[in-house]
Amino acid sequence: MKICKTDLSMPGILLLLTMCLTFVSSHSFAKADISGDAAILDRSSKAFVNIVKKAKPAVVHIKVEKTAKRNYKSGQGMEEMFNHPFFEQFFGPQYRQQQPNQQKQQEYVQRGQGSGFIISKDGFILTNNHVVEGADTIRVSLSDKREFEAKVIGTDPQSDVALLKIEDPSNLPVLPLGDSSTLEVAEWVIAIGNPFGLSQTVTVGVVSATGRNSVGINEYENFIQTDAAINPGNSGGPLLNGRGEVVGINTALFSRTGGYMGIGFAIPINMAKSIEDQLQEHGKVTRGWLGVVIQNVDKDLAESFGLKQAGGILVSEVQQNSPASAAGLKQGDVIIKLNNKILEDVSDLRNQVALLRPDSKNLLHVIRDGREKKIQVTIGEQPANFGKGGITASDKNSLNKYGLTLQELSEELAEKFEYEVGSGLVISDVKAGSSAEKAGLKPGHLVEEINRQPVRNLKELKKIVEMSGKSGKILMRVRSGNYSTYVVLAEK
Repeated sequence: MKICKTDLSMPGILLLLTMCLTFVSSHSFAKADISGDAAILDRSSKAFVNIVKKAKPAVVHIKVEKTAKRNYKSGQGMEEMFNHPFFEQFFGPQYRQQQPNQQKQQEYVQRGQGSGFIISKDGFILTNNHVVEGADTIRVSLSDKREFEAKVIGTDPQSDVALLKIEDPSNLPVLPLGDSSTLEVAEWVIAIGNPFGLSQTVTVGVVSATGRNSVGINEYENFIQTDAAINPGNSGGPLLNGRGEVVGINTALFSRTGGYMGIGFAIPINMAKSIEDQLQEHGKVTRGWLGVVIQNVDKDLAESFGLKQAGGILVSEVQQNSPASAAGLKQGDVIIKLNNKILEDVSDLRNQVALLRPDSKNLLHVIRDGREKKIQVTIGEQPANFGKGGITASDKNSLNKYGLTLQELSEELAEKFEYEVGSGLVISDVKAGSSAEKAGLKPGHLVEEINRQPVRNLKELKKIVEMSGKSGKILMRVRSGNYSTYVVLAEK
């Protein structure tokens, strides 16, 4: 056996030993780090598994059926054949008029499905209104294969919440309800439902945003946005936090294809709980009402009203005989707080007022003429015909630099557009690409004020414009149908 020797000096030997020790040490630490990361991942994975195991039994599959009718023409196939120009050529144009064109109705059954979750041992289930709306029969399937007939206790189409109940339940699993107000962006969430009829499907993601409104899905919106996959059939299922508590009801997805694109919306459970309480107690939802037309305060409006910065909600109109008028709220007031809570925008105030009980006393903080003022208001009940009206229309004084042409309100125009003579100037033309067009002004809208002064004729308009100086901006109060708003126009 041949032994190879290496002629190394003592310093060389020490250096070699040091290198070997460093390699072994770093290799050991690398293994330890990998092992530690794997343990963290394993614990996180097990946490999700445990949450889902506890939650899934309380998530239900909802199947609905409803009878619908459709119109069809009797003998439609033969009629198409005999209406061919070939037959008209032989029998003349009157031949078409002799053919039967009777409409008949045919009944058929529509089937749909969605998700829901059990919130009490006595069988109450939360879901979306659009899952069960108009249903003749509702069947609920549990993960243990039990099936129940369900009845609707109450629905609220404006928020898309529905409350169901199954009869004679026993040993029902229940999901605990959390506090959606504590939910934070980037927090982990879990969605469970029945997308495309695939029962008990679980997806995981994060909270992408909170307080999403003006999405255009429901009348009252304060959505949780998540990237946990939500697809058709997930509607009505729970969105869970890291403690296994329900923080939202999965409701809708944003999609250009009909499938998942990374944006889903859930109704916050705090909003749903308030609605559920009323549905259990009364079978319907009664909403609070203030009686004001409101708009967000942007930079231009803030400047026009002498505010230090944008923010708050501008009262552009106070309705007669409303809780707001009784409390002394005025046009031009800027609401900044409700019950000492800062208001973010119009949707925030609208949602909060809607959830207040009629006849309850509440405190508003407003800014009036540059000073903060407290006003106590007794909330009313939202009228049944609550909603907006609109108007369109058809010489004149020109405000060319704003892209706007106005004319006096004659008796004929007043009658046509249902305005009162002398109440303002009618917009007769809006220039394309102007600041007036960008502000949404249209022919037929009524200009009631300019720079917070009433304008009833062209003479008053000229005087007001001359007094407005060289700011390059005007503040207008404009009526469209039943309501008016403030608009700031800048020179083009």
